[in-house]
Amino acid sequence: MKNNTLLLISSVIALIFGVIACQSPEDLIPSISRNGINSITASFPDDNSDENSFSSEIDYTNHVITVVIPYNYPLTSDNVVQTSDLSNMRVVANLDDNVYLSPALLYMDLTKENHITITDQTKNDIEYNVVAEIRKSSECSITKYNIPSIGLTGIIDETNKTISLISIADIGFAMADITLSHGATISPDPFEESMNYDEDFLVTVTAQNGVDESVYTVKKAIPKKVELGIRKSSRKLLWAKKLVDLGLMTQNMTTGISAINNYLVINTRGENSLYLDAKTGAALGTIDISAIKGSLTNFYSTADAGNNILICNLTPNAGTAFKVWKIAGVGGSVEPFISFDTSLALGRKLSVVGSIDANAIITAPIYAAGGQFARWQVIDGSLVSQIPDIVTASGVSSWGINADIVYTDDFNLNSDYLLAYYGSPYQFAWYNGVTNAGKIYGSVISSNWILNSVDYVLFNNAPYALHNSVNSFTWGTDDSIYMYDLNTNSLSTTIEVCETGIYGAKALGVQNPNGTGDVAFKVSEDGYYLYVYFMFTNGYVVCVQYDCIDM
Repeated sequence: MKNNTLLLISSVIALIFGVIACQSPEDLIPSISRNGINSITASFPDDNSDENSFSSEIDYTNHVITVVIPYNYPLTSDNVVQTSDLSNMRVVANLDDNVYLSPALLYMDLTKENHITITDQTKNDIEYNVVAEIRKSSECSITKYNIPSIGLTGIIDETNKTISLISIADIGFAMADITLSHGATISPDPFEESMNYDEDFLVTVTAQNGVDESVYTVKKAIPKKVELGIRKSSRKLLWAKKLVDLGLMTQNMTTGISAINNYLVINTRGENSLYLDAKTGAALGTIDISAIKGSLTNFYSTADAGNNILICNLTPNAGTAFKVWKIAGVGGSVEPFISFDTSLALGRKLSVVGSIDANAIITAPIYAAGGQFARWQVIDGSLVSQIPDIVTASGVSSWGINADIVYTDDFNLNSDYLLAYYGSPYQFAWYNGVTNAGKIYGSVISSNWILNSVDYVLFNNAPYALHNSVNSFTWGTDDSIYMYDLNTNSLSTTIEVCETGIYGAKALGVQNPNGTGDVAFKVSEDGYYLYVYFMFTNGYVVCVQYDCIDM
């Protein structure tokens, strides 16, 4: 009886497996059948530029896929793409699940028609014709509108197509400096024709394709501001540049950024400082710092609110004196500012709140002693002492070589300060400036990532904090920027700056072994825009814009 029972069980199991074995997964038909192919993306071979990616338009009715190639490439150049340039394009297809394409794609001659076959989820074959179209741009925007002769910057409301020039006094007739979408034209042209800015007038921007156009109203006005701080949804990525594309080829040596009016200055150890157009990221020139240039002397740089660039050395590696030099804007010369005889480890970061031409508090972490930092004060444009106060932030056992401190007031030494550092409890910290004890902490950040840069700003009567988190490895996903609205008296109200992991060294297939980077705020002269700048060593330097315009 027992043998018969076992035999019966074995037969049932065999029957079940036999039924399962007869079922082929390929016979399963999904409940929803989509279009099969979603896109084809083309690029020029042997070109690693971010611009080198061209999307397509798909006509599912007539089965035509058109790869759209810009009329100019690189996109902002005057180089006109010729049909012959498309004879060997790298192509990649995006397909739905369980959809197949033949022949397999790798390269395609887009000077002619190309036929591919899509086999969809129902095993139905659909033939597509792949072609290329060199197309002129349809963009027709004004991206910059300035009147240099009187220092006015137009506020562009792209939604309502208005350009407001903030002025209470009469402006009169003047020439403008404008930037348009690439290839676009403007009529009348305020760059060529003096316009009367005391009266509203219209300008028409026509796209490169000669078809699309936008009409802007240019007017003298004082736009209203939102009640407090940043306008919601005003975040705008202005530009992102690879350091190598800016000519900064030396790995691991780019350490600091200095945000001043109209320019962003980048410090690379042992090299002259490079300065960029703050609104476009275009490299404009270098600052001659040959008097102090060296891998340990121009170790790091930052800027104050008065458009002074501060450069410091690294002690004790560079000698027995910690030194800070100042440069008044990109046209200034190197001048000595601080010289402090010391054996302390200083200079990997330097922060300042206020202006050294008025009132300021300058801080430099001491890197062999967790929680300690040096502090200098400037009152009425004069440095109080070359010898700093040594302050200890309690509750920090160690921070290695990664820390940065910034005060929240340019005069009050008892004001609160913000602390970004690599060490337990691995949280961004808001410290009480009277007790030097941590009072508010941000969320825990993995000990795999390095916090080592912080900045603070007051924008439209609201305080904001900014810090980085850096990936020093070849694995994992970080390289993040954190921004907080401190008006809530907490570190729980965060503001989006950028996507994690796309601007660091790892995103470019290299490493940032020192885990270095920098962040900086800058408020526009008219007070309507807040610019966030950040840089990851061996990665990108980036500008994100916010505003407080009530619109």
